[in-house]
Amino acid sequence: MRDALPDSAGHLGACTRLAALCLATAGFFALWVTGRLVITFSSPCRAAGWRALVFRAWARVAACVMGMRIESRGEPPRAPYLLVANHLGYVDVVALAALTGCVFVAKSEVAGWPVLGPTARALGTIFIDRRRARSIPAALARVGGELERGAGVVIFAEGTSTRGSAVAPFKPSLLEAAARAGAPVHYAALSYRTRHGRAAASERVCWWGDMTFLDHFYALLRLGGFDAEVRFGEQPITERDRKLLAQKLRAAVEAEFVPVV
Repeated sequence: MRDALPDSAGHLGACTRLAALCLATAGFFALWVTGRLVITFSSPCRAAGWRALVFRAWARVAACVMGMRIESRGEPPRAPYLLVANHLGYVDVVALAALTGCVFVAKSEVAGWPVLGPTARALGTIFIDRRRARSIPAALARVGGELERGAGVVIFAEGTSTRGSAVAPFKPSLLEAAARAGAPVHYAALSYRTRHGRAAASERVCWWGDMTFLDHFYALLRLGGFDAEVRFGEQPITERDRKLLAQKLRAAVEAEFVPVV
């Protein structure tokens, strides 16, 4: 797909943004490690709070560096909470973390990514191997542990990222623990748009299909900026049947979702 207008940031601009993002990531990671050492013998809740604070600060700086302008509607839930959202790509993590400072449930492939993988693991990301159904109970047990420690946890219940034309069906297996406990589940809808008639957000911001990460990320940095919209639901949803819970949450997210395409 050809751009309606050339990208506003050339190679130099993209490289400058990348360098700034790497420096910011290294700085915040060092800050988090230092704080973690200080509170090693403190309560787990304090450790979770420090992690959330640093993660949220990093995400806000990262959003600024990438040129992502975040618009939020509704009130983000207060930790501890479980929140589900539609999934459009890796920038979802930055948008939601900037507003909530949460822990994410992600596919296991992310753990192997250079730089991002080790950072995600250090920040408590819970990985699920989608090829092994037996990995789900262990991951959900970790979700329960994070909630007990006072953290907010985000699940992308579609199971994969999309181009933003619609909200895909939610995976009931990811909601098993919440349904069994009768726990309230919050929800949010994410959407993106580019500025000034530049390349479509479905191609340059959303990350889906067989797009390679490095090529896509470089093109994203060349955009010069884009807008993110996060709409939080007013009331959480409670349901004892996991399939019905998945259906209700998807319908609620779909009602708030603004299609990217």
